[in-house]
Amino acid sequence: MKLAIQNNKERDITIVGCGFAAVALGISLKKAGLNNFTILERSNEIGGVWRENTYPGAACDVPSRLYSFSFEQDYPWSLRYAPQKEIFEYLKHCIDKYSLTRHIRLGMEVTKATYDDDAATWSVATKSGEEITTDIFISAVGLFNNPSIPDIPGQDTFKGSQFHSARWDHSVELDGKTIASIGSGASAIQYVPELAKISKQLNVFQRTPQHIFAKGDRANAQQDQSTTLWQKLSHRRERLKLFTRFEKNSRRRSSEELTQKSAEAFEKYIHSLVDDAEMLKKVLPDYPPGCKRGLRSDDWYPALLKTNVNLIDAPIDTITETGIRTKDGEHHDVDAIIYGTGFTPTAFLTPMQITGANGQDLNHTWRDGAEAYLGISVSGFPNFFMMYGPNTNLSGSIIYMLENQARYITKCVKTLELTNARAMHVKADVQKRFNDEIMEQLSKTVLVHENCRSYFQAENGRITTNWPGLMLDYRRRTHRVRKQDYIYI
Repeated sequence: MKLAIQNNKERDITIVGCGFAAVALGISLKKAGLNNFTILERSNEIGGVWRENTYPGAACDVPSRLYSFSFEQDYPWSLRYAPQKEIFEYLKHCIDKYSLTRHIRLGMEVTKATYDDDAATWSVATKSGEEITTDIFISAVGLFNNPSIPDIPGQDTFKGSQFHSARWDHSVELDGKTIASIGSGASAIQYVPELAKISKQLNVFQRTPQHIFAKGDRANAQQDQSTTLWQKLSHRRERLKLFTRFEKNSRRRSSEELTQKSAEAFEKYIHSLVDDAEMLKKVLPDYPPGCKRGLRSDDWYPALLKTNVNLIDAPIDTITETGIRTKDGEHHDVDAIIYGTGFTPTAFLTPMQITGANGQDLNHTWRDGAEAYLGISVSGFPNFFMMYGPNTNLSGSIIYMLENQARYITKCVKTLELTNARAMHVKADVQKRFNDEIMEQLSKTVLVHENCRSYFQAENGRITTNWPGLMLDYRRRTHRVRKQDYIYI
């Protein structure tokens, strides 16, 4: 049965972005019998971050049995931590299996979306000049789609190749070259060990040391490819064990005792690998584990100890025609510069311009930091929903969070029919109470440690990305739509 609005027309749903978020939502909508949706993808290929991040060593840092949809658990992963190409293929597999291809339009970059108060519809404009009118507008663009490249004096004078890790230039020959890697975060800890194998000299410029724990003995264990009933039960048991482990890790952030134990474990671990006093000074953080993104690698520290790798913690001063000069006066000649400097996750939905009811500009509404109810709905923006919105990132599987968001948004669409409303948006006081609660919880976590500055925080220090509780807490909060939380139009 199709959803009916006043003219008995099934509601149009437009989704922006085609990564895990959009795939989760598309499948959820189809399962609910809602087929009148379109997914707009700016690239000429699906996949989001798993399409774009093709750097050497790219892989997931969450085991794939958990970093996958609950309804599609038995994919034949080759390794416990799947490589980028395999995750990309998994997304394609899900799109094919659940018949999403006909809903996807590629090469459709959305520049702005404007709500029409009288018609209770959204006008979505694309870079190519096309304008789409839709009843429901949903962002599924994620947090890690806009690379962040620091503004360093002299960048435009460098004569060699330079690129961001998320825009890896595979045409550049790096074998036997002297390479600079700027950054030591989640991407760098994967590609640096690979570059260390082929480069003549690799200079790693580190601004802040990280807590990088080992993946464990089973990190690269070959996965059983069979799908017998027994094996399926084994997959679910492993998923449950992983889920429980990540939930336990999440509790650590609000526990001084658990944080201290983690700090002691890390110090013991790092001393087992590094016995050079100068290197220890460079790699030991001055903040507790958990205040930044948790990282895992079995190769990072061994790579730093290689004779052709130089870890540099002096701040960068300028980039010259032939290399990088640090503020201690040293000049480092290099053939290529790679920016492993992450993304701009607190700049939600950029560069789209979104205008809600009564001409409200979302960027202005979020001038003090992005916020939403459940990370999904924003007061004053009717029939606008988000996947991977403010304060829904976490130490765990984002795929699990996305599934919950997809179900909740699907229920919102159903609620519109049940209330015979054209549009809905969350009440301002409900949104405020929710975000006040979130901020209060975050204020009691290690995320706000005085020595810690992370991509979780907006420029004013407000944490706009992370969920403070457990994955199960979020599932409980999104289990049903509380009709009294919304205004209906």
